[in-house]
Amino acid sequence: MVRKTKEEALATRNAILDAAEIVFQERGVSKTSLTEIATAAGVTRGAVYWHFANKSDLFNAMVQRVTGLMDAKLDELENRRQYDDPVEFVRELALYFLDRVANDPRYYRIIEIFWHKCEYVGELAEIYDWHFERSSRFRNAGIQAFEASRAAGFLAPRVDAHTAVVGMMAIVDGLVVNWALDNSAFPLVDTGARIIDSYLSGLRIAGDRG
Repeated sequence: MVRKTKEEALATRNAILDAAEIVFQERGVSKTSLTEIATAAGVTRGAVYWHFANKSDLFNAMVQRVTGLMDAKLDELENRRQYDDPVEFVRELALYFLDRVANDPRYYRIIEIFWHKCEYVGELAEIYDWHFERSSRFRNAGIQAFEASRAAGFLAPRVDAHTAVVGMMAIVDGLVVNWALDNSAFPLVDTGARIIDSYLSGLRIAGDRG
């Protein structure tokens, strides 16, 4: 019986998170109440508060349930450390992100909410801080990879690792934004791979010409 109760509690929690994704995407985070989420999930408002302290706690759990995939992928790639050119680490991580956006509706929904449907003020301000710290982890990992690639002779000394990472982030984010406007315009992963490869090749060519 205890095991069944735990399973039911987990099912209720996931139903609340599922409903939050849908309602947040439709209405925006600031305009959505916990009562509306409870109604969409088919549970009481009390059930929502049993699982989550407030809207910020719910939002954080909703985001981490999905973005934890990227954290796990980063851990996997960092532990692998078997790249001839360390920049391949950055390439593989970027393509994994594009694949998740293109092929996992839940992941795309979270990205849209995070980018376009949330104002990071009030109780949600701490979520912005968490997102900033998380983004810094990915950015720093990329910087280290570009620096290692440069040290190994794949990139010329004139290539700045920080600038290279910012460029990669701009490409990836720009691809997602444009694909989201019309996902029939181009295949996100295949086109993204070609553009990313061209960017990385350009860095090497630019360095060789230096």
